[in-house]
Order: sequence, then C-alpha cells, then structure tokens
Amino acid sequence: MNRRTVLTVAASAALLLAGCTGTAGTTKGAEAKAPDDPSKVSGTIKVLTQRTDLVQDGTMKKYAAAFNQTYPKVKVEFEALTNYEAEVKIRMNTENYGDVLMIPSVIKKNDYPKFFASLGTRAERAEKYRFTDFTTVGGKVYGQSPIGVTPGFVYNKKVWSRAGVTKWPTTPVEFLTDLKAIKSRTDAVPYYTNFAAQWPLTSWTSVNGSVSCDTQATTKLAEGDPWTKGSDLRVGDTLLYDIVHQGLAEKDPATTNWELSKPELAKGKIATQWLGTWAIIQFQDAARKAGVNPDDIGFMPFPAQVGGKFCAVVAPDYNQAVNVHSSHKAAARAWIDWFTDKSGYDKDNLAISPLKDAPLPTVMKPYEDAGVKFIEVSDAKGAQVKEIDDQSEVGIYKPDYRQDLVDLARGARKGSLDDFLAGLGKKWTEARKTVGS
Repeated sequence: MNRRTVLTVAASAALLLAGCTGTAGTTKGAEAKAPDDPSKVSGTIKVLTQRTDLVQDGTMKKYAAAFNQTYPKVKVEFEALTNYEAEVKIRMNTENYGDVLMIPSVIKKNDYPKFFASLGTRAERAEKYRFTDFTTVGGKVYGQSPIGVTPGFVYNKKVWSRAGVTKWPTTPVEFLTDLKAIKSRTDAVPYYTNFAAQWPLTSWTSVNGSVSCDTQATTKLAEGDPWTKGSDLRVGDTLLYDIVHQGLAEKDPATTNWELSKPELAKGKIATQWLGTWAIIQFQDAARKAGVNPDDIGFMPFPAQVGGKFCAVVAPDYNQAVNVHSSHKAAARAWIDWFTDKSGYDKDNLAISPLKDAPLPTVMKPYEDAGVKFIEVSDAKGAQVKEIDDQSEVGIYKPDYRQDLVDLARGARKGSLDDFLAGLGKKWTEARKTVGS
C-alpha cells in the first residue's frame, strides 16, 4: 500500500461509516510515559501498519532489530493491513487494536483520550516536535507522526527543460503557459489527473495554505466560504479546471492508471502530477526500474507567491499512538519515540523530519535554494472543518467533487465553473450554520 498524505488519509476515512463506540470508559486519561531505563522495559508489542510493502520486504523487521539494540527485552511484531482504515475501525469496537497503531481518521479528535494513551503535554512536546496540534486534546498529545509531508508537483525535469522551461512558474497563468509549451514541444502528456484512481484528486485540497501562505487557512474554512473569490481552494480548483478544459491533461481521464503513471512520468511520457513529497521516492524507484535517471524526478511548489516567495505547507502523515488498553504501554511508547527520533524512517522515505531541529531532506534542497517558506497550518478547528464537510456533503477530503470538476472541464458535465463553485460554497456555508464552534 502506498503511503498517503494526510489529506488522502482523511479522504479514506470519510468513506467509512460514522462512529466507533469502543470500550475505553475506565481507561480514559491513561498515560504512556517514556521509560527512563531501556533495560527494564519488556514485553511483546503488536504494531499495526498500513505499510504492507515494508512488512513484506523485511524493512520493518530491520527497524525492529535496530530498536532491540536499545530495548533488548521488547519483542516487536507487525501486522500490515491492506485496507487499514476500514479494518482498524472495526477492531476499535473492542480493546484489541494492537499496542501501537496509526490513528484512523474516522476517530473524532475529542475522542482520542478514549482510545489512546497520552504521550505528554503539548507544551512539553511542542518544544521538540512538529505537528503537536493535530493530536492535542485538553492540552495533552495523543499521537506523533514519524514524518512530515508537503504537497507539490512531481515532474520530469528533462521534459520541462525540453519545452524550454527552466524556472518554476510563479502564477497559475504561467503554469498553464508552461504546460502548453510541453504539449507543443514534446510528446509528453503535460498533466496527469489520475482521475480513475480517485484518491489523488483529494490532494488538491492541500493547496489550502500554500496559495496564501496563511497558517490559519484551516480556520478560515471553518469560518467562511472556501470558494470565495481569491481563496486558496478556488485558486487550486480553478487551475485544475483550466488544465483539463484547455486540453493539457490526458485525453480520457477514466482510463488513467496510478501504478503505470510512475514509470510513465519517469520515462518522460507524462510531465507533471500534483501529489506530495511522499511520492518522490516511489517515482525515483520507478525510474530506476525503468533504467532511467532517478534524478530526472523533480518537485515544485504550487505556482503562487506571497512577498516574492513560494510557500509550502508541512503536515503530518499518519500519527502513531499507544492503545489505551495496552498491557505494555512503556514498550509501546518506547517504540514510538525510537521510531520517530532514531529509526531513520524519515530519511529512508526522503521525508521531512518531525524533529524541529532536523535538517530538510536533500531532495528538498531546491526548495531551500529557492527560499521556499515552510509553514504549518493550525489544526485548532480541523475537527470542525471535517464536521462541516460531512454535514454539507461537499467532500473536500473525498474525490467525488473534483471528479465532477474534471468532468465539467472536459465537457462531460453541463454548467459553468462559477456556478459549480458557487454551489459548493452555498452547501458549505449552510452546513456551517448548523455546526458548533
């Protein structure tokens, strides 16, 4: 299973039935304290993961072996789940959902203390780690992501160069002009929607914050119309519409193939896709298998600048947590701390470290050289945004409305872009009135 951005994780959660009842009443508020002496920590812990690939190829066993050099009395067992969200949701109606697990998005944030043991206070953890807002309830943190991701365009540098484009576009208009140059001067498909796979379309929600360079971008979704003139989502959705409407995407979106798109982009048959940093290593691996240079895979920010600078939102991937019912909370906490701080998982995946003092991965050096500003968007009203989204049935974390948008752009659906976005805004603002702050 491919690692997904947090927005894609949220999208899959939205497809599930609402609510997990659990059986955590007597253990609510439990803590998983960091052990002082590794030699005294013992027990067998089960770690649930969506990384079926890393379990199958033995990578997770290698991590466990390295962990045992520090914690020799802890045995780590892994269980990889192909349909992670759906399977874990069912298990969480019991107490048997592993000792360590990624927090499924179907669990409401305010319910975290029912299911997970606290890792400490936000005030304490925020000094060392990024993303603490995302799992904080009542001042305590209930999960920690081992990596950070940022959205952007994965692209083939050779194709863009052949088209005469050597600098990143700074506006949507420039971006469209560059795609037109790719279409006229190369044989590559300028942009690939991955329409049939559906979930890649949800990545377009992650333009939120990048366009305006606003750390309160999520809060604004909870307080207004996400598609008002000049808003981040309107800018992003308009660009996607224009790409398709101007014939700069694949001819038949219904026939796209996610797995095939990796080698196709690596070989220069596809020029560009909007995904995230998590995808870079997958496309580089595809390049190696195809016998082409993995360095041909580039990554660029959304074409918008504030004060002459690009902005890139850094957000957590899945957050690891300790099952509040675990009989080995110290061992489970030890695993989370070690995996976050010491495993090298972030480097192995060319990802952004959750440690605030860690350098950016080398693959992000072009961002550093270009002075891209990295921001974290506050998640203080993230739960409210999800509730509005559910009530409105818009689905900003689902693929459906952007599939409709693509169909509109290619003429398979009647109507205008303005009316389409206005309709989304109306449903959203009406639902917002029914959702408490």
